[in-house]
Amino acid sequence: MEASDILEFQVDRPFHFNWAGKFEAPDEHWMHMSRTLIDFELIVMTKGTLYIAADKEEMVLQAGEYAIICPPCHQYGYRPSDCTFYWAHFVYHDGMDDQNAPLHLLPSQVNAPVNAEDKKILLPMRGSLPRLDRITVLMKQIQDCDRKYRNVSLNDFNISAILCEIYSQLYLSGARTTMKGKKVQLYTDIIDYISWRIHEKIKVSEIAAYFGYNEKYITTFFKKASGLPLKTYILNQKMDIAKAMLVDSNIPVSQVGYDIGFDDNHNFSVAFKKITGQSPTEYRDSYAQQMLFHE
Repeated sequence: MEASDILEFQVDRPFHFNWAGKFEAPDEHWMHMSRTLIDFELIVMTKGTLYIAADKEEMVLQAGEYAIICPPCHQYGYRPSDCTFYWAHFVYHDGMDDQNAPLHLLPSQVNAPVNAEDKKILLPMRGSLPRLDRITVLMKQIQDCDRKYRNVSLNDFNISAILCEIYSQLYLSGARTTMKGKKVQLYTDIIDYISWRIHEKIKVSEIAAYFGYNEKYITTFFKKASGLPLKTYILNQKMDIAKAMLVDSNIPVSQVGYDIGFDDNHNFSVAFKKITGQSPTEYRDSYAQQMLFHE
């Protein structure tokens, strides 16, 4: 995806949530409605391709990508779109006047290091999500909370958490270490290798052999670099994917486990409960109330 403008939001107070849902195109001929957008819309793509425009800017959004569309604008579909996506409408602070509008920056203007302690976040208006599974769970959670509790403050903090998660994935992910040179490369290579094989069984001995080190060295190295044991990191990554599959599909629990490298449903359930405190079925049921809208 081409570089897009970057929005700078102050986050000393939460965004205001309006509403959210999951959309599934009824058929391949569906096109997004034509309307005047009066609040911000976050779109998170999970399947297919969405052809949507804001004023004269035509966008092509694909699975794993997101867009933040700013008001006011004329929003419309310009081609049929066979797709599925989550969406959420929100307001920045308490109003839509110029004082509360986010600052628009060009990518070339973002030169200063991103500081996790700043009370602001930078969000490209369009981009790819490194961890779509984490965003999927949060998007499902905000729908579930809105339906169950109708608590304005909770909804506001939930939409703020989603936007901060996107910011964190884009700017704050990675090891917090003093590693340099070849050690940094080895760490990132291990992360990439795990991501590449995350749907398979992964043994530490196989990772060590792949990179030409013994198992003890790789285990110690990764723990120092990330703060987590290698086995724990692998399990956490697998369970993040499992959580997204459980809340975003009706795939049988046993199939979810199989898809992330478990060949025994009991072992998968035990591992899942160890990480989340719930069985896979309990976790799925806790997010069962999803709002599906055809916009």
